[in-house]
Amino acid sequence: MQKTVLFAFRDDPMCFIHVLLNALDLSDKGIESGVVLEGGATTLVAKLMDPGSPLHPLYEKCRTRGLMFGACLACSTKLGALDAVKAAGLPLLNDMNGHPGIAAYQLKGWQVLIF
Repeated sequence: MQKTVLFAFRDDPMCFIHVLLNALDLSDKGIESGVVLEGGATTLVAKLMDPGSPLHPLYEKCRTRGLMFGACLACSTKLGALDAVKAAGLPLLNDMNGHPGIAAYQLKGWQVLIF
């Protein structure tokens, strides 16, 4: 079975919409997929949770389908997004010096895409 994890680093909502769309599309086509928030993308969590945000409906689809793997602990902390990440119930990922490591996914057969 194919598996793809999308690492989102940018805090650009228009870019992140494509991350969410691609995660859903991969899943719809039978490819196991998920999203990891890193860097500036962790600051988007408050917008993802806001029902008035254009990101919210796509985020909710991804969340309810288990496609949101989590957010970087170090970046969430450093960029002031930790409270929003915790409120969203996203796992805090930190297996590589406080950051989510790509190697852990590759060693489990995941293709890694970086946005």
